[in-house]
Amino acid sequence: MATTRGVLYVHTVPSALCPHVEWAAGGVLGVPVKLDWTPQPAAQGTYRAELSWQAEAGTAAKLASALRGWQKLRFEVTEEPSNGAEGERYSFTPELGIFHATTGVHGDIMVPEERLKAAMLKAAAGEADLTEEVERLLGRPWDDELEPFRYAGDGAPVRWLHQVV
Repeated sequence: MATTRGVLYVHTVPSALCPHVEWAAGGVLGVPVKLDWTPQPAAQGTYRAELSWQAEAGTAAKLASALRGWQKLRFEVTEEPSNGAEGERYSFTPELGIFHATTGVHGDIMVPEERLKAAMLKAAAGEADLTEEVERLLGRPWDDELEPFRYAGDGAPVRWLHQVV
C-alpha cells in the first residue's frame, strides 16, 4: 500500500468537541492523537489545531468522513499525491458542507472534464453563471469562508503523527 503525507487543519471547534476530534483522528490514523489546541482569535470561544500525518493513500478521505457534519467545526484536510494516487483536498464548513478536489503534484486543483462540461451546459441554458460555477468547482466559496481562520493560525504549533501500517 502506498503511503503519503498530509495535514489536518482544524480551524474552529468548541472546547467540548476537542477530545472528540482527537478521538476521531486517532481512530482513522490508528494511533492516539493529542493535539496542541490554541484559541482561535477569529471566532471567540473556539480552538484550532494542526496535525501533520503520514499514512496510506486515501487517509484524507477517511479523516474528512470522520469529521464532517459536526456543527461549529471548520476544517481542511490535504493529502499529497503518492505512487498511483492523486492528491486530495477536503474543506468543510457548517454553512457550505464538504468540498472535495483532486490535486496534482504542484497542489493545483484538477477539475474533471465532465464537471467543466456540465458547468458550461448549465451556463448555456441560463441556469447558472459560468464564472460562479467554475469558482465553485475550484472551491472558492469554501476558501472565502475559511480564509479568516487560516490567517489566525499563522505560527501555530504543528504535530507529526505516523500511522501504524
